[in-house]
Amino acid sequence: MNQTEAIEKALEHFARLLEEQLRRVDQMKAGEDWADYSRIKPIVVGVVGGDGIGPYITKEAVRVLEYLLVEEISGGKVLLKDIPGLTIEERVSIMKALPEDTLTELKKCHVILKGPLTTPKKGDRWPNLESANVSMRRELDLFANVRPVKVPEKGIDWIFFRENTEGEYVLGSRGFNVTDDLAVDFKVITNQGAERIVRLAFEYARNNGIKRVSAVTKANVIKTTDGKFLETARQVAREYPEIQFDDWFVDIMAAKLVDEKRRRDFKVIVLPNLYGDILTDEAAEFQGGVGTAGSANIGKRYAMFEAIHGSAPRMVDEGRAQFADPSSMMRAAVMLLRHIGMAEKASRMEMALDICGQFERKVCLTGRSDGATGAQFADYVMQTLKDPNLKTRWRSYQS
Repeated sequence: MNQTEAIEKALEHFARLLEEQLRRVDQMKAGEDWADYSRIKPIVVGVVGGDGIGPYITKEAVRVLEYLLVEEISGGKVLLKDIPGLTIEERVSIMKALPEDTLTELKKCHVILKGPLTTPKKGDRWPNLESANVSMRRELDLFANVRPVKVPEKGIDWIFFRENTEGEYVLGSRGFNVTDDLAVDFKVITNQGAERIVRLAFEYARNNGIKRVSAVTKANVIKTTDGKFLETARQVAREYPEIQFDDWFVDIMAAKLVDEKRRRDFKVIVLPNLYGDILTDEAAEFQGGVGTAGSANIGKRYAMFEAIHGSAPRMVDEGRAQFADPSSMMRAAVMLLRHIGMAEKASRMEMALDICGQFERKVCLTGRSDGATGAQFADYVMQTLKDPNLKTRWRSYQS
């Protein structure tokens, strides 16, 4: 293929991508109303076990949920529903990141609790399928990835609003090799996508009495897409005059999160997809690592709650999966409960996890046989939840 033919082929590919993205813009413009969980009965919670260590840690999170929601489940207010079809083996067998039958079942749920799913990378034994996580976020329009990080003794109380359906990831598997020497990938930012994630961050700040929102970009270098995100954030910020708005470059923000003098100042942080992925993993280290952190993926109609770490196939290969820390999935379950309006139960579970995982640590997880199993940790959490003086016990560690 000569250079002219290579360029023509690349232009045809690019045109198809642009047509798809313009259709997506039209869909966002059409909009839809937010789900009202107070009017839904039963609230169907889809449970995706995932692969690798996913089924192990998801099982323990579900055990705690079933304990907390025993009355709601028996009374028909909540239904937990297993959703099969998303292990890496099942996806590879039909060469689809998100099987159509599975997507149909997911759309019958209102919220989803999802264990880690393996995303193949170059050099893996698996074919190079698109990320199932990215596919789910796109197909269910879960535009906001919300990740809280809280470490009271370090003065850290952050909540990240990461845009979930744009940036580098929306077309992450759709780049191409123009020639043997030139590879091209894409970054996509829309007015509508940026506006809705920024507005969600400001609304959260307003509703929770938080007086600062910080946007993160690299708009000094990535001038068009990051520039659009930043300008949109500035426009939205003008509608919230009671909230201080500032913006940071991603490399400086990465440094400030480890600056003991400055990191206490940050509260709500809103950022595009890739930067959010990186910085939230960094932030989770302060809380005990990505194994302890959960995240929410929010859309107007659906919501998905998951661990932020991967499927850790090495732990399975080495026979250590039963020792995986289920805290991440339990933290995700806390966010799920809060999202569907069960704030009191969410607070109790969160306090129990703080006590068990950060303060008392009577059952210690190491990821190996010299520590506890995930089941033993779940038992510890449920035993703590039985304490009628749970709140007093939790508060005793705050001083």
